[in-house]
Amino acid sequence: MFKQYIGWRFVLASIAVVIIGATIWFVSSLSRKIQEEERKKVATWVEANRELLQSDSETNLNLAVDIVTNNTTIPLILTDEAGNILDSRNFDTTLIREPQFLQKQLKAFKKQHPPFIMEVDARKNLYNYIYYGDSLILRQIRYYPYIQLIVVALFIGLALFAISSTNRATQNQVWVGLAKETAHQLGTPLSSMEAWLEILRENESNASITAELSKDVDRLKLITERFSKIGSVPQLEETDLIAQIENMVAYIRKRSPQKVQLTTHSDEDELTVMISPPLFDWVVENLLKNALDAMEGKGKIDINIQNHPTYVTIDVADTGKGIPKMNFEKVFKPGFSTKKRGWGLGLSLARRIIEDYHRGRLYVKSSELNKGTVFRILLRK
Repeated sequence: MFKQYIGWRFVLASIAVVIIGATIWFVSSLSRKIQEEERKKVATWVEANRELLQSDSETNLNLAVDIVTNNTTIPLILTDEAGNILDSRNFDTTLIREPQFLQKQLKAFKKQHPPFIMEVDARKNLYNYIYYGDSLILRQIRYYPYIQLIVVALFIGLALFAISSTNRATQNQVWVGLAKETAHQLGTPLSSMEAWLEILRENESNASITAELSKDVDRLKLITERFSKIGSVPQLEETDLIAQIENMVAYIRKRSPQKVQLTTHSDEDELTVMISPPLFDWVVENLLKNALDAMEGKGKIDINIQNHPTYVTIDVADTGKGIPKMNFEKVFKPGFSTKKRGWGLGLSLARRIIEDYHRGRLYVKSSELNKGTVFRILLRK
């Protein structure tokens, strides 16, 4: 399915490139033809001016006057041999009044087209030079496809953003529905387990069994509470962040291999922040479990908590196999997993909890293959 999706994207992109290329080629060809026609018009205009200067025939003069006066689109600048501007045509009168405007236009015209030379007085060897630029129509045609492509690109960008937002909203609805249904389904057996646990407590000989069962039931209740909070805005509470993290570390430490060392570091004894304890525990648990999986039974996990003026950072550093830099963002996408039996939802949910509910950030701070990874949680005060 994924390869098919990529294939269709490639085909559509290829068609778009062909259309864009064909459009640019056609407009370029058309602009070259118009440019050649304008050059012929300027040449005719020069000949008409020469005729006005040299001819005595009234018929020829009338024709020359018509040719000269009919040119209202191609901008022209007339100079002498020394480069002094003698006359100009087809410029905005308000712009001509600006200092150095014609000089700047003359400099630009010299780069665009070679000038026409008009003989003024053959005996005195006097000549004038006619420089010309592209007409407004030619400039519009030349830049039209690029403007069109920008507009189309903006439209496609907005369309893709809308589609992405719609897909994300649909995905969120599916996740919320799945989470709430899971919480609902867990509720019934939990109630039954609590009832059976009370019955077992009536016999004092079952004290050791009921103590462990009680922990597992409490754990299931916590998981159910986490799932039930997905999709709804959680109530953030003032919580001692250090104590909250140490409790989760103690829970994971009992269930991790003996060759794994978990350590918490902080310069403060107490650090109060606004969090949702059940959801935040879920994030820390996911990060610690990912670190354990990456180390494959041995290594070290360090949790560094740092207090800053406007925010708090929690770095979870492991000595596992590391993450390639190209996968720093992919690890947070639903479905991405390096484990054979992984669903690829843990880190994705963790990021949503931090960014959507706590207005913080969760990202890969650094990673080196076969040396370890550091995940950072940033919580704003």
